[in-house]
Amino acid sequence: MVKDSVVLVVEDNVSNFVLIARLLGFLGIHCEWKTSGYEVVEYADTLPKIDLILLDIRLPYEDGYSALRKIRQSERLKGIPVIAVTAEASEEQIKKARQAGFDGFIGKPLDPDRFPDQIQRILAGEAVWEMSY
Repeated sequence: MVKDSVVLVVEDNVSNFVLIARLLGFLGIHCEWKTSGYEVVEYADTLPKIDLILLDIRLPYEDGYSALRKIRQSERLKGIPVIAVTAEASEEQIKKARQAGFDGFIGKPLDPDRFPDQIQRILAGEAVWEMSY
């Protein structure tokens, strides 16, 4: 069920986060925010529930690939879907994200008309690997 889901958004750009938070809020999804991949596992461990992690690839201090490796090593978090969300949207980046172990890919700029559907599909267990248009 989408409503009452909790999504951890790891995004360093405030305006991108605000857009994501508004769109998730529209779906009835609670949103937590971390601005860097640094200590993402420690932060996630303080949350009672997480259903999805949206992880920017280009982050200060520690990039999304490094953060993903740590998430996958965490007993509690390793089963949670992690979606790469990045402005570096290309077939090459999608391939790299797949190889790194991401569960999906959403290119930026986010499309406010498509993003809610993408999130609903991901939370329903569907793989979403899409560039922006």
